[in-house]
Amino acid sequence: DLLQDARESGYFDISEINYAVMEPSGKISFLPKANYHSVTPYDMKLKVEKNGLCANLVIDGNIMEKNIEAIGHDRKWLLKRLEKEGKLQKFKELLKFYNNQFNLTAITSDEEIEIKHFEDSIFGEKWITNGAKLLDVGSGGGFPSIPLKIVREDIDMTLLEATGKKCTYLEIVAKELELKNLKVVNGRAEEMAFSSMRESYDFVTARAVARLNVLVEYCLPFVKLGGKMIAYKGDIKEVEEAKNAIKVLGGEIEEVVEYNLSKDMGKRCLVIIKKVSLTDKKYPRSNGKIKKKAL
Repeated sequence: DLLQDARESGYFDISEINYAVMEPSGKISFLPKANYHSVTPYDMKLKVEKNGLCANLVIDGNIMEKNIEAIGHDRKWLLKRLEKEGKLQKFKELLKFYNNQFNLTAITSDEEIEIKHFEDSIFGEKWITNGAKLLDVGSGGGFPSIPLKIVREDIDMTLLEATGKKCTYLEIVAKELELKNLKVVNGRAEEMAFSSMRESYDFVTARAVARLNVLVEYCLPFVKLGGKMIAYKGDIKEVEEAKNAIKVLGGEIEEVVEYNLSKDMGKRCLVIIKKVSLTDKKYPRSNGKIKKKAL
């Protein structure tokens, strides 16, 4: 049934197939024979067992298994995964195209973009509840926000970015990828935290914005009571120096998760901070005061 759906949707023209491999270059092989039309030039392996009970999608070595019986009548799962991979591929091309104009990233090779940006950004999605209202602070080139939105369409997402030209880029990406329930706000976190946006989000994310003891002052005022901040960090040592700031701002460290990126491209960590009390209205301070003396 999965293969029939795929054929009808134009992804494959298949007589009989139980194994498919796509290399990063876009080259694809099928066993036994089948004619390839178009999926996406992405590092991907697709395996469909002959008995029809199992479908595995393997991306950059990470196996995502689905038991067809568990899916029930929702046989579009495989095609949905392929659609999402297509959007990630398109986002990569948009990032590379607009990078010189908007100064978005120093990472420019396909493999590094896919691992250091996409894989890293998507890692945090398992902590985000279904239908959550999420604010991404300092969105910049669109990380972690855009990859998260691609794989989690249910998230109601707001991107907060201080630089106007980067906001223009983010709006272009959202339109080109047809991302719904996503809006871009041009503003500074230390100013917008005193607007109606204050303490109104289930989750607030931030990646590559500032050291954690500074970052929490920008982010925690936006988190609603009982909500969580998810900080994407490279250095776990930042956690210890941020403990006082987190406490002062009404937060509590819930979990620190260390993980390794694929192909030895570095170690990262997620810092999950729960909002346990309202943030004092004197925070955040002005940008100058925050940088001059962190809490």
